[in-house]
Amino acid sequence: MAPSNLPPVFNATANDVEMLLSAQCHIGSKNLQVHMEPYLWKTRPDGVNVINISKTWEKIVLAARLLVTIDNPADIAVISARPYGQRAVLKFAAHTGASAIAGRFTPGNFTNYITRSFKEPRVIVVTDPRTDAQAIKEASYVNIPVIALCDTDSPTEYVDVAIPTNNKGRHAIGLIWWMLAREVLRLRGTLASREVEWDVMTDLYFYRDPEAEENKDSAGVDESKVPGADEVGTGPVESGFNNEWEVSGGTAGAFAAASGTAGATAGSTWDAEGADWAAASGPAQTGNEGWAAETTGEAPAESTW
Repeated sequence: MAPSNLPPVFNATANDVEMLLSAQCHIGSKNLQVHMEPYLWKTRPDGVNVINISKTWEKIVLAARLLVTIDNPADIAVISARPYGQRAVLKFAAHTGASAIAGRFTPGNFTNYITRSFKEPRVIVVTDPRTDAQAIKEASYVNIPVIALCDTDSPTEYVDVAIPTNNKGRHAIGLIWWMLAREVLRLRGTLASREVEWDVMTDLYFYRDPEAEENKDSAGVDESKVPGADEVGTGPVESGFNNEWEVSGGTAGAFAAASGTAGATAGSTWDAEGADWAAASGPAQTGNEGWAAETTGEAPAESTW
């Protein structure tokens, strides 16, 4: 890290720097916005821009010092439309008392006082200036300061304090929000001293995929609770499942009689049934022969057709 411009008490510890590097907060994108050049450390041969970690830490401390000046913590609005930052802003609001807007930002939240979700915050903190552009635009209409997590390609229009970091990774977003919340609590005096570690784990701010959690829960089913062969019974296993569809009990006879499968009929074949039908059927008569027999009273003569 480059020499910090902060007082020694605000300097980052070695553990903080390791966490920032392990969460890849210094990995930017290949595009570079002109206003983000002061926070750039270098550009790798593959074109990826690397962010200066010392600048990231300085801006975290600066943002925390601004947030501490707000008397009522509820006047701080933390916003994230991206799923990766929704869990982080909710935890930040729970630990610092801020107001969280996770998910879609309803247009008119800051400008239309008729809406139910109308708010008048003193300052807003957004996760991504590109996805939270509606909130930043409305904040500019009513003169609300904006703190944003900015990548190397993020637009910085109407952003007052830009925290340079990787705002596309779930670990980077969660770590920055966790460090910002910890710094706010340190400056408020909630934490006894800067040497005392915060008892809240960093993983609490990380995004978790609901589908992955469900699959993990289903894969971790206790096999001892699954019924085994002893509970199911050995009968079906030994005799097989060939008689699965047979009807047992007193109903079997009635069912077989109704379906024509009981008694002697059950042993008859299609050929025998066909023979019975042939014997029962007499010589076929045409309609004309029948009429002739009725009118003359004589035997029907041969048909001349």
